[in-house]
Parts: sequence; C-alpha cells; structure tokens
Amino acid sequence: MLTASNLSKSFGGRILFEEASLQINRNDRIGLIGANGAGKSTLFSLILKEASPDSGTIALERNVKLGFLPQENATSGDETILELACSVSPEMERAQALLRDHPDENDPMHHEGQALFAENEGHLLEIKAKKILSGLAFRETDFDRKARTMSGGWIMRAHLARLLVMEPDLLMLDEPTNHLDLESLGWFQNYLMNYSGAILAISHDREFLNVICESMIHIAHRKLHYYRGNYDSFLEQKAARDEQQLAAYKNQQREIVEIQRFIDRFRAKASKAAQAQDRIKQLARMKRIEPPERDEATVHFKFPQPARSGQRVARLTDVKQAYGSHVVYQKLNLEVERGQRTVLVGPNGAGKSTLLKILGQVVAIDEGTYELGHNTSIGYFAQHRTEMMNLRHTVLQEAMDIEKPVPEQAARTILGSFLFRGEDVFKPISVLSGGEKSRLALVKLLLNPPNFLLLDEPTTHLDMPSIDALIGALKQYEGTLLFVSHDVHFIKALATSVLHIHAGHLTPYAGDYEYYLEKSGSTSARAALVAPGKAQLLSNYQPQHQIESAPAAPKMGLKEIKAQRKAEAELRKAANKERRDMEKKISALEEEIVVLENSKKEVEDSLENPASYNDGSAFTLNRKLSQLLEKLAQKNWEWEELAATFAAKYPEISNS
Repeated sequence: MLTASNLSKSFGGRILFEEASLQINRNDRIGLIGANGAGKSTLFSLILKEASPDSGTIALERNVKLGFLPQENATSGDETILELACSVSPEMERAQALLRDHPDENDPMHHEGQALFAENEGHLLEIKAKKILSGLAFRETDFDRKARTMSGGWIMRAHLARLLVMEPDLLMLDEPTNHLDLESLGWFQNYLMNYSGAILAISHDREFLNVICESMIHIAHRKLHYYRGNYDSFLEQKAARDEQQLAAYKNQQREIVEIQRFIDRFRAKASKAAQAQDRIKQLARMKRIEPPERDEATVHFKFPQPARSGQRVARLTDVKQAYGSHVVYQKLNLEVERGQRTVLVGPNGAGKSTLLKILGQVVAIDEGTYELGHNTSIGYFAQHRTEMMNLRHTVLQEAMDIEKPVPEQAARTILGSFLFRGEDVFKPISVLSGGEKSRLALVKLLLNPPNFLLLDEPTTHLDMPSIDALIGALKQYEGTLLFVSHDVHFIKALATSVLHIHAGHLTPYAGDYEYYLEKSGSTSARAALVAPGKAQLLSNYQPQHQIESAPAAPKMGLKEIKAQRKAEAELRKAANKERRDMEKKISALEEEIVVLENSKKEVEDSLENPASYNDGSAFTLNRKLSQLLEKLAQKNWEWEELAATFAAKYPEISNS
C-alpha cells in the first residue's frame, strides 16, 4: 500500500534519515517510536507530502486514502461538532456549507445542498458519526454546538471522530490518547482492534502500543528498524539486538586498534611499507559499526526534598460533596498516612478528580470535616492549572520563580528532561502551548515539592523519556503521593497501594497495581482502571488493617434467611422484567423497520413512475426517501445495538 525507498532527509545540517526504507501493507498495525527529535513527525510529513525528502521516493497505491490526526492544534470554524465529524470529503463540506449558509428551504442553493448531501449519503454518515461521537464521550446535546465554542481537547476528539467516520486506508495518529479519558480510550482501543485499514501511530502510551500494535518501527541511527510484535516485545528484541551490536562494535574497535598499531609501526619500514599500505586501504574500506544508540537518559538531578510531615497527613470525616443536585460523595471517610503512594482508579464521574480537589483544598466541602496533619503542605497539579504563570517570563525565569530557588544549571537540567531543551528555555510563557504550560507547571512542582503531592494525569503531553524522568523524580520523592493516571506503566512503577472509587464509595487495596489486578480478578491492566473485575465494592471506606481484622459475619437466623430469600426473589423478578422489556423493545423496533421498509418501497415505486417528474412531485418524493433512509438506518443501528446487548446478557436465550 505504501513503500518508501532510500529516504534521506536532513534539517540544519542534522541528518534524520539516510537511505531509510519502509513498507506498510493493508491491515498493518504499526507503532512508530524513537527518541524525541529522531524524526517521527518528519516521517509523517513526508508521507503526507507536506515535506519532500532530500533523496529517495515514497510511493502510494492508486486511490489509497490517508487520514491524519495531529498531536494538537487541529482547526475548527463555524461548523457544528456533528458537521465536523461528517466533513469527510470536499463534497460533504460543500453540502454542509450550503445548508448552513442557506437555511431557507425555498432557496435554490438550499436545494442544491440537500441534493449534494443525499448524493454523498449524508444521512448514513450522520448516523455513523453520532455513534462514534458518543463513543468518544460527546453528549447528544453537543452535536449541534459550534466546534469553536468547545475546548481544544474536545475539538481534537471531534477531528478523531471525523477520521473514524472517513475510514481511511491508512490511519496516521500522532499521540491520539492525549485528549481521551479512560472510558473513551477503552472504546477507542476496541474500535481500532476491529479497524479495517492500516494504522501507523506515534504514542507515548505503552499500554496503547501493546494493545493496538502488531509491529514497531524504531527510528535510530538514521534508519527505520522493523520489529515484529508489540512494544514490550520490541523492548526485549531491542535489548538482544543492542547486545549483539555492542559486541560487534567492540570486536571491530579492537580490530581497528590492531590495524592502526601495525600501520604506525611499519609505515616507515621499506620491507613492510606495502603491507602497511594494504592495512590503510583496509581501514578505508571498512564499514564502521556504530555503537548502540543509548536511550535518552532519565534525569539524575537530586530533587529537593520537602519537610517531614506528621504520621497522619490528612483526614476526611463524614464529608458530603455535591455539584448542584449531583451528589458525588455522602458520608465520605478517608485517612491518608505519611509515605503512601496511592493511585485512584474508577470509572468516569466516580469522583477521582473531585477527591483530589477536596484534598488539595481546591473546592470547599459541603458537609463534614477536613483535618490536615502536623506540618503538612499541599501541592496540587492538574492539566489546566497554569493560569497563575507570569506571561512575561521566559520558561527558565518561570521555573526559577519559586519559594526556594535552585541553581540555574539544576533548573535547566530538569527542564531538559521535560522537553525544554537548548534555546527553548528562553521562550516567553505567552507563546507556549497548553501542553508546554502543563509540563512547566510540573517542573515547578518538582523543583519545590510539598510533602503532600496530588497529581491529576501528570503524564499527558510527556514523551516516554520524560515519563521515565518523572518516575525517577517521584521515586526519589520522600513525601506522600496520591495520583490519577491512565498510564499503566507509570502506575506500576510508582503505586504501592490502590484506591478504587465507584459511586462515591472507596475500596482500598493494600498492595501495588499487580496486587490489585490479582485481588480484583481483573484480566486487563487498562480496563481495571475503570472497573475492578469480580471484586465486591465496599459500601464505605475504612483503613485496610480494619478490613483485614474485621470479625467474621455472624450466622443468619430464620428471619434473616427469609429476608434474604425475599430479596433474591425480588432480584429475579426485576431481572425477568428487564429481559421482557428488552424483548419488547427489540420486537417494536423490528415492527418499525418493517413499516419503514414498506414505505421506502412505495416511494421508490412512485419515483420509478415518469408521471412524478411531470407533475413536480419528484422533489418531494426524493426528500421523503432521504428521510426514510435516515430513519431506517437509525432504527437498524438501534436494533443491532440492542440485539447485541441482549445476546451478550442472555446468551442461553439468543443461542436457543
């Protein structure tokens, strides 16, 4: 489908590629990885023909359709979210513009827009787009909102929806997980696993690469190195290849030293001069083996350490927290002790970020008490908490504008680890992107850390070496850490305990993430961030030692047994009612589909009658047919979704 041969490309005297080659076949799932600045985005630009190679060629099969999602800054205009998701071709964009600019149904331009919309099966695109937008967590009320009125992250999601609606032959994704929450990410991964085209993805998310990719292309030594398998498999293969390359490099270096020693010793001797010249030619002809390219080093700077807090860092007692009528927590009890490294997991809306905000004193609690322990100082980091920065400062000035300044070289070392390298440290804050500001806020927090650190998705906008730098910094950290993250690698490296949050209730696991996976019966490390598998959720939080030492439940008497049987009967009754209701809905949808199919056939028969074109009714009939097709597609989709849910829930009935 795509073949790149002997590519060479350089910028400012620096060679990115030199006689590099690449082949992408249909249905390939490829992760593109390499050090920051190795040329990943440049390769995308070459494939998209936004840049030209210095030499070499890139050939695409005829009519191959490319789709590209940039890392950030995707554009939007006056179109709605739904229109943006449906703008998969110039024809559709023109149809949408005509309908938007000429809303009067009697306007000939409006009729032209309708015809163009119908010709490009716009009604089917809309149904597909709504389904995909819903999977990416858009609400139905968002569909008609102007895209420009939403945040950059939501606009990026809408552009991602547009690509999925388009279904390009090659889907090119640059950090696609940056703007997705956990549940949207889970939906997106499942969607890509069944995607019909090829995928080429740049991502810092190891779990995403492990789940989606079946091969990796590593940019190193100005070449494109192919590895079969996912990211974990790549790491194993690369380690073995590096070991072999290092051995070959050392052997060649020893050989070069011996040859050079012979040349230096015998060049001036007439009897050995010819042999020395042969050795000189041998060195000139020798194809030099390069040493393995080292991974970008994680930071080795010794971070400042906070003052020691008391044993109890914070305590919440009978806390109620609500947003209007939506109650997030009721009678919440939690105690945080010094030295904890706890990850908060649970579904969207469960209250993870709210709990961090409560503990970070970002929001005031409605009821209950919040007590801070002795000598506790709080640091709260959220992705969009950058409004306090001085826009007139440079990056370096802002990094050093902290209560206890550090030496400039130390500040520049950590800034380099978080992608502010060279002249980047002199950029004014006013020109930084949202992601760059978030990284800078993280640097400031690490340069002057409190002893109670609360982090909400700290790895967003960081590449893999920067994530490892952050892990290295937090492993040194001697304070107390609570954090939310969807990066499984980050969680496994740092968390020593897990707190699952669901419907305002907290379930603690007194072990690391692997312990949580084992105890909760989860089979997927990523899915377990949302739901803990077979584990039963506790109704209220209590410290782990209390849970483990709780007395066994007393035996039930006759009265309790009867009550339990009654409750079980009520549950069976409710389950049977739910099943019957689903069966009724499926039958009703089937009846609606039959009626719509009959109406569609009647309209199509009328359109086949030449008289409809003589009396002017053809336009009305075409319009009615378009509406019927849209309704039919919608009802078919509803039936498929409901039938699939029913089959999953009641397989014994579906298979009978």
